[in-house]
Amino acid sequence: MKAQVELGRKLFFDRRLAFNNTNSCAMCHIESQGLTSNQSARAIGMEGRSLSRNAPALYNVAYQDTLFHDGRESDLAQQAWAPLLSPLEMANPSIGHVVDKIRSFEDYRGLFEAVFDGHGPSMQTIGDALASYQRTLLSGNSRFDKWYYGKQDDALNADEKAGFEVFMGKGQCATCHTVGEKSALFTDHKFYVTGIGYYNAIGAGSRVAKVELAPGYFIDMKYEDMKSFSAPRINDIGRFAVTLDAKDRWAYKTPSLRNIELTYPYMHDGSLSTLEDVVAFYDKGGLEHDGERALQPLHLAEKEKADLVAFLRTLTTAEDQAKHEGYR
Repeated sequence: MKAQVELGRKLFFDRRLAFNNTNSCAMCHIESQGLTSNQSARAIGMEGRSLSRNAPALYNVAYQDTLFHDGRESDLAQQAWAPLLSPLEMANPSIGHVVDKIRSFEDYRGLFEAVFDGHGPSMQTIGDALASYQRTLLSGNSRFDKWYYGKQDDALNADEKAGFEVFMGKGQCATCHTVGEKSALFTDHKFYVTGIGYYNAIGAGSRVAKVELAPGYFIDMKYEDMKSFSAPRINDIGRFAVTLDAKDRWAYKTPSLRNIELTYPYMHDGSLSTLEDVVAFYDKGGLEHDGERALQPLHLAEKEKADLVAFLRTLTTAEDQAKHEGYR
């Protein structure tokens, strides 16, 4: 129902839903920045507090089996309440506080009743409205789709086609970022260890990050040097916090690759700034985890790396690219 979607959109962009009236869902999931935030590796919450993870992109979130980097939720309407109640994000003290606050706003008067068969704001209707809007955040019909599913041979050039071969073969990308016969969400919905979570937990040391000072302008900085002006990292044990299974320590969900060119920085902690960085990371076999490499090195040639990046950029839709170009 269109009215329900519009109500969900109003809630999604409403900064008054935060305890101090400053944060909205849309401030971390920015439409012109790939439905994430390009400026910050880790999401920024209440009063500038740093969260432990990168804001995940919301493209095609309706088709995700689980939500959040650790998969702790499986329903969009339920998931909506986690940031509303998190002391680091929107910091509301209770569900009832949010419900009563929305009921007090004149501009919401009658809107819920109109789309929920007479039912006003409640835990259920607020979650359902936000979920309805998020289900409209769809991405498809990229050049890849036109080539692979639409059989338009000229939609990709030779380098991009070669990159797809690397993606499906030597690069082993499709092992986790799966491609189906009729559609591709580019995720297997599973959780994996890459070494990044473990490395962060024991200290980043001399690890270097690219920091974007202005759109498209980056400098390299050591994590050690950023301690003086950034919040300390929160220890993050990944999927283990949900399952309490030892094999899930520092494991995180396979993200979708739709519009991946636009959704930087990458990985669950936003520690890799460019697609080239991501390909180089996997090529070397990730980082050590409990004294061993979490992944096997790929030994890709420089041409194969470049072709792979070229292919990944074909997953961007023209509409979303135009929105991003407007921001930049």
